[in-house]
Amino acid sequence: MEFRDLKKQYQVLKTDIDNAMQKVAAAGNYIMGGPVIELEEQLADYVGVKHCITCANGTDALTLALKTLGIGKGDAVFVPDFTFFASAEVVALEGATPVFVDVNPHTFNIDVISLKEAIDAIENEGILKMKAIIAVDLFGLPADFTAVKKIAKQHGLYVIEDGAQGFGGRMTEGIACSLGDISTTSFFPAKPLGCYGDGGAVFTNNDEWADMIRSLRIHGKGSNKYDNVRIGMNSRLDTVQAAILQVKLNAFKEHELESVNHAAAHYTKLIKQTIGDAVSTPNIPEGYMSSWAQYTLRLTDASLRPEIQTRMKEDGIPTMVYYPTPMSMQTAFNGLHKYVDTPNALRLSQQVLSIPMHPYLKDEDITIVVDKLVANIKTGK
Repeated sequence: MEFRDLKKQYQVLKTDIDNAMQKVAAAGNYIMGGPVIELEEQLADYVGVKHCITCANGTDALTLALKTLGIGKGDAVFVPDFTFFASAEVVALEGATPVFVDVNPHTFNIDVISLKEAIDAIENEGILKMKAIIAVDLFGLPADFTAVKKIAKQHGLYVIEDGAQGFGGRMTEGIACSLGDISTTSFFPAKPLGCYGDGGAVFTNNDEWADMIRSLRIHGKGSNKYDNVRIGMNSRLDTVQAAILQVKLNAFKEHELESVNHAAAHYTKLIKQTIGDAVSTPNIPEGYMSSWAQYTLRLTDASLRPEIQTRMKEDGIPTMVYYPTPMSMQTAFNGLHKYVDTPNALRLSQQVLSIPMHPYLKDEDITIVVDKLVANIKTGK
């Protein structure tokens, strides 16, 4: 069994994907070719923003956002403590200070009470200048942008949506990747919308920012690529990846998003019927929809996780732990002052367990996963 079955997806979409790649090869325009511009227009239309600017990967997308907002040395950027390393790495690379905030134990996303406490701590200290909040759409579920934006407005902060895992998710305010002042996503192969390599995108309604991002991604270009008006990056999406993403975007809109939500609902129903006391299933608040980058459980008895993973692997069922270490405890951030405690992030890092999830997961496969999970939890006890 595959954790995220990209092989099956390719078999389903093979004819269209092969044709798309062959057209790129025949045209010979491998960098910033026509499919790149077409994809950007299609993504902007789907998300509901004016501008989509593609780039080389999701980390670069965040970097472009930070550079565009002028974030650097002496600035504070609030980041959830339970997420992938890149969300804070990019802040440090710009010379700014990531301020780690706890997460909601049910949604896994940034906790607004902890965010307020961190803002108060920075204000009282009076050393760093607060500039932005990075709210992550973890595992496919949008963060609480209604509350985050309200706090940001009160303190004059930018909101950056890290939608690397969130593409396709939605809440009452809109679709993921449209919810921040600047939003970003990743097209890493295992993401809800993934290419066959690395890729990313930045989304915004701000015309000036969009122009800046387009310049920054190609060595700070001005009127042409040999007119360099600022220090930029080399972060372009390859034409072949754009062509693949066009095919995948159609499939995502037509059936994959619906299918992955069906799979999640089936998982939740079976798990609650069988081992609801041993695990907690993902919580999707009313008015929200996830794109299910991961289906992540919380084990009631965290000590069972290593043995459960071993036994599931022996049964041919892959599992993953996203993420085993809170950001604030990463070696790279040793010595960085922690402004608020993040007990939920620490607890989740010990409890979480992700099981196979993708749009091509059949009901019978889900039953097998749950049956093995039940058996292995009972054996572990």
